[in-house]
Amino acid sequence: MADYYTIRWVDGVVYMIDQRCLPHQEIYQKYSDVMGVAQAIHDMVIRGAPAIGAAAGFGMALAAQSSKATCVEDLMRELHQAASVLHDARPTAVNLSWAINHILSQLETYLDADLPSIRQLVITTALNIAEEDVKINQRIGQIGSELVPDYANIIHHCNTGALATVGYGTALGVIRCAHESGKKIHVYVDETRPRLQGAKLTSWELVKLGIPHTVIVDGASGHMMRTKKIDLCLVGCDRIAANGDIANKIGTYNLALAAYCHQIPFYSVGPISTIDINTPSGDDIPIEERNSEEVSMIGDVTITPTNAHIANPAFDITPSKFITGIVTEKGVAHPPYINSIKALLN
Repeated sequence: MADYYTIRWVDGVVYMIDQRCLPHQEIYQKYSDVMGVAQAIHDMVIRGAPAIGAAAGFGMALAAQSSKATCVEDLMRELHQAASVLHDARPTAVNLSWAINHILSQLETYLDADLPSIRQLVITTALNIAEEDVKINQRIGQIGSELVPDYANIIHHCNTGALATVGYGTALGVIRCAHESGKKIHVYVDETRPRLQGAKLTSWELVKLGIPHTVIVDGASGHMMRTKKIDLCLVGCDRIAANGDIANKIGTYNLALAAYCHQIPFYSVGPISTIDINTPSGDDIPIEERNSEEVSMIGDVTITPTNAHIANPAFDITPSKFITGIVTEKGVAHPPYINSIKALLN
């Protein structure tokens, strides 16, 4: 087991490892109200679609726990207000809204209960979401590792390990499972500008796990595909549309194009909860635009000219035609995704 954790609920307080401080400092922040959790999500103290979903669940639990409501109607109003605050923190990752809606849907059949019972239901449901995430990721790892040949060279984008989830990881969980099963693998980790989640977080996790890897700049992936024997690309997903298009960390689309050109299998990995069947295609997914200073600065140093115009989309859309398969805890979806995704959900 890893000697670190992403997020935990301990005696009514939420603890998160501050991913902004990695890889040099392992600092845990604690939160006792929903506004603090929402700010942590927005500021990327915690990040990664499944981890954000768990954080949103715990945010709802904190809102229920701290509520001074004296009737069910007031408590429900407060919970819906908390849901709105949490949803606005990161609008692209569907796991966040999934966790919130799951909790609210549980309450719909519980409105005749007393206030303490309703509060406990919210807390218990949030805890179940977090616990189930670890089990789901382990199943994903087992299913996905079958796609990884022995002595494989893998390109991985962003961070999809235990830090991006409650535990174990999605795409990095596949890599971890393959390694733990005895397969000899090597991972090329692209740095993932502008926040460098690959260089800072994925490399840190791979060092902890003892998995051989090499950090490369984002622009080197095509060169590696042309000059090295790359066997597959593995990425996560923040939202999967009904037609198989995926929203993922900016740079995923470029990587998919390079893999398609070089005929290298390209897999997106994530839980079923990442599928948004009500979103027809990637064109319908909102793309979060983040602070320009993430691009214009590295640490405390400004690297762009004064008054330079900056665009900082946090995600991009990879069309399904460039995706070999989508790995979930229910199995692997293959084209045509409009059919295989429905089959997984059913």
